[in-house]
Amino acid sequence: MITFTTIIQKFGQQGEKTGWTYIVIPAELSEKMKPGVKKSFRVKGKLDNFSISKVALLPMGDGNFIMPLNLQMRKEIKKQKGASVNVQLIPDDEPILPPPELLECLSDEPEAQKNFEQLTGSHRNYYIKWINGAKTDATKAKRIAHTIDALAKKKDFGAMLRSIKVQKQ
Repeated sequence: MITFTTIIQKFGQQGEKTGWTYIVIPAELSEKMKPGVKKSFRVKGKLDNFSISKVALLPMGDGNFIMPLNLQMRKEIKKQKGASVNVQLIPDDEPILPPPELLECLSDEPEAQKNFEQLTGSHRNYYIKWINGAKTDATKAKRIAHTIDALAKKKDFGAMLRSIKVQKQ
């Protein structure tokens, strides 16, 4: 386990990362968790007293990694850019499993199931984490329906989210 204190940062203009809130995991600390690994990997642990799991660390090309802090994380730790946060991390090698409801719906839609199975693990995880992040059963059901529809039409996760946004307007 690595333990350190760092300052929360936020990207200005940074391509697709514009506006992201994140923390930096220095190369020497990431090396202690996953020696020799230069690509994204998942961790679990704590930000202050808030437990996290299956959170991706993203390589920045200089040996350092970043951990994006989503809205839920920032709300739980009650901190924003410039604040200090205590971090405890270990690698999280547990697989991200699809919810049974998704698997059941996929079994009824062979084309969607085929497309889901052809996705890389990380791309499947986008859908799974989005579905599992639903706070109500109704939201979870809507997300599963959107996922099945998108997979049947061979849309990637980003395209699916954009089409949902357009539908709401």
